[in-house]
This record gives sequence, C-alpha cells and structure tokens, in this order.
Amino acid sequence: MSGKVTNIRLVGVGGQGILVASELLCDVLLTSGYDVKKSEVHGMAQRGGTVNSDVRFGQIVYSPTIPDGEADILLAFEKMEALRSILSLKAGGVAIVSEQRILPTAVAIGKVEYPSDIAERLRERAGEVLAVDALGMAIQAGSKRSANICLLGALSGFLEVDESLWEGAIRDRFRHKGLEANLKAFALGRSMPKPEGRSKRDLE
Repeated sequence: MSGKVTNIRLVGVGGQGILVASELLCDVLLTSGYDVKKSEVHGMAQRGGTVNSDVRFGQIVYSPTIPDGEADILLAFEKMEALRSILSLKAGGVAIVSEQRILPTAVAIGKVEYPSDIAERLRERAGEVLAVDALGMAIQAGSKRSANICLLGALSGFLEVDESLWEGAIRDRFRHKGLEANLKAFALGRSMPKPEGRSKRDLE
C-alpha cells in the first residue's frame, strides 16, 4: 500500500474507544515510516453520538480528510454506523464491521426499527465485508472495553505492517492498565480469516 495514499475511516458511537483506536493506528503507521494524517468528527460523544475518525497514510499525504467515496477501508464499531457511512467507502472497498448493535434513541423508544438488511446493503457497495464479534472476543480476552482493540486486530490483517509494531504500540499505550487483555484482544481479532471476495460471513 506504500505507493499510494490509503484511506481508512473509523466510525461508531461515543464510548466505544474509536479515538484511542485511531491514535494507536496512527502510532503504528508512523513507526512503520509512513506519512500519516488524521482528522476527527465527534459531537455528543458522551451521549452515544456518532464519532468518526479519518486516517490517511502513504509516502506523502497532504490532507487529513478522506474525500467522499474514497475510503479504502471502513472500520465500523457498530452495525448501523457502518450503514450510515457506507457511501464514504469506495466501490469494492473493504468493510470491517463489529456485530454489536447500539440502539439509537429513536429505535429504543419504538419510533423506528433497527434495519434488518444491513449485511445486504453493505455488500452492495463493498467488495469484502468482514463481520467481527468484537464484544464477544473482548469479553473472552478479559475486558469488554477491549472491543476496539479486537477491531484493530482484524484491521491489521489488511495492512502491510509488522505485527511486532502493533504489539509495541499496545504495550506503550496500556502499560499501566489492561495490557494483557488488550494484547489478547488484538491477537483474537488478528486471527480472523480475511474473506475471499465478497464475505460469506453474515451480519445477523
């Protein structure tokens, strides 16, 4: 990927650790020798509002913002947020999507229904869809707060970055708290097989 600018958009809701994940991603890419730019959009994050972070890297990167429809990878921490952001993904791009559902207020009070066809709608745009039980893996690793690191593990399989650099960044970030759970969470996410062409895994 080093010969061009690669665009990764992280999306989810407040409290899911998206900004920590984007910072870790940038640390790893910088250590790998890439030029890296990052931008963030977050409103009422403490109330579960939408949070987005754009990460762009390559030999030379001039702007931190991903142009519309040019994200190579969409890393979604929640299924509906993946759907909201799908048009930011380039046609045939990669969507890595947590299976977790966080109900918006309108859904929680019964005004609207949570979409039941998210998987199909994602596949209309993406060339590959990887569904990740990030919360389940995080609990298995010892801390449900590590779901964001599980998703980074899944993402790492699509990037040309040495695994030792990921481990080093995680050790630096969590050396005072939660280190072992986050290392295990990353390993569980990284162990997921990449889909061949269009994903055969379902976002049920």
